[in-house]
Amino acid sequence: MRTHHLFISHSWTYSDEYDRLVALLRKRSYFRFRNYSVPRYDPIHQAPSKSALRAAIRQQMMPCGVVLVLAGVYATYSKWIDIEIDLASSGFAKRKPIIAILPRGSQRTSVPVKHAADRIVRWNTQSIVDAIRELD
Repeated sequence: MRTHHLFISHSWTYSDEYDRLVALLRKRSYFRFRNYSVPRYDPIHQAPSKSALRAAIRQQMMPCGVVLVLAGVYATYSKWIDIEIDLASSGFAKRKPIIAILPRGSQRTSVPVKHAADRIVRWNTQSIVDAIRELD
């Protein structure tokens, strides 16, 4: 069984969604993944400049085949998510596909994230896993 290398973009301010997504993927039988997301207490959070932050995120994202973005409205205002989307789109020799995951029960989502996405899926295990398998 193949192991998918994932970068899960998120905001630690809204870490409950991130935690639920990781748990959802872990519970999925016949699906293996490695999570390259930036840990909560990683030194990257103290990057001295935007270029240092970009370089650190790029290094973290490098081994990933797919980028998952939680598309809550907060994503519209996150400098990190802007950097992550830009890197996935044009920061590597080969573009990294972006899967936007619409938040469960949310009426509002991030328009920039939806525009950057190669796939937009609802908060549903099968939809998320199918999109990862298709794009990775």
